[in-house]
Amino acid sequence: MPRFGQHSLALTKSFEGAVHMQQVDVTVSTITVGSFSENCYIVSDAASEQCLVIDPGAEAERILAQIGEWQVAAIVLTHAHPDHIGAVNLVQAATGARVLIHPADAHMLGQVRPDDWLQNGATLPFGQHKVRVVHTPGHTPGQCSFLIGSHALVGDTIFEGGPGRTWCPDDFAVTLATLRNQVLGWPDDAICYPGHGPSFRLGDIRPQVEQFLARQHEPDFWGDAEWQR
Repeated sequence: MPRFGQHSLALTKSFEGAVHMQQVDVTVSTITVGSFSENCYIVSDAASEQCLVIDPGAEAERILAQIGEWQVAAIVLTHAHPDHIGAVNLVQAATGARVLIHPADAHMLGQVRPDDWLQNGATLPFGQHKVRVVHTPGHTPGQCSFLIGSHALVGDTIFEGGPGRTWCPDDFAVTLATLRNQVLGWPDDAICYPGHGPSFRLGDIRPQVEQFLARQHEPDFWGDAEWQR
C-alpha cells in the first residue's frame, strides 16, 4: 500500500494567519468530472513518481487513467459533499491509497470510510515535499484547503467570483472569519484551485475580497454570494 515519504518541509508558517509559500517542483492537473463539473486534482511529483488525488468526485475511470503509473500517496478530500467524494471508493480500491478528511465532515461521508483525519496545521509528507492542511470552514464544517508551494487547493472555500455557498447565517459568519483569518493571510502569488471553475491568482481578487469583508451584510444572510454584490 502506498505510504507517505519523509522529506523536507516546503511550507513554513510565520505567524497566525500568514503563510510563506516557497516554489516547489510539482504539477497540478485538473480533471473536471460529473454533472456538477467538479474539479478533481492530481498533484504529482516527478522526482518520487508520487501523486496526491484531491476530491475524486465522479468518473473514476478517467481519474485512474490520468493517474496512470503514479504511486498514489493519498486521496485527500477538501470536504464531504457528494460531488467531491463520489468516486473515492473506486479510486481507493484501484490504488490502495489512504483516504483523509477533516472529522467535522464525518457525518456526511455516507459509504466513504476515511483511514485518518486531517487537522488544521498538519503537514502531509508527499514525495520531496509536505502539504500543509488549513481548516477553512464555512461551506461545510470540515472544509479544508491544502497548500504546497505556490499552489492552494481550496475546494469550495473560495472562487474567483465569490465565497463558497453557505447553508445558514451561522455558516456565512464562519465563512467571513475564514476569509479574514486564513485566506487573506496567503500571499498574492498563491494560485487557488477551486472545486468548480477556473483557477486564479489570489492577488488578482484580493481587493474584491477585502471590499466584500468591509461591507455590512444582513445578519440573516446565507446562500450564494458574489464579491461585487
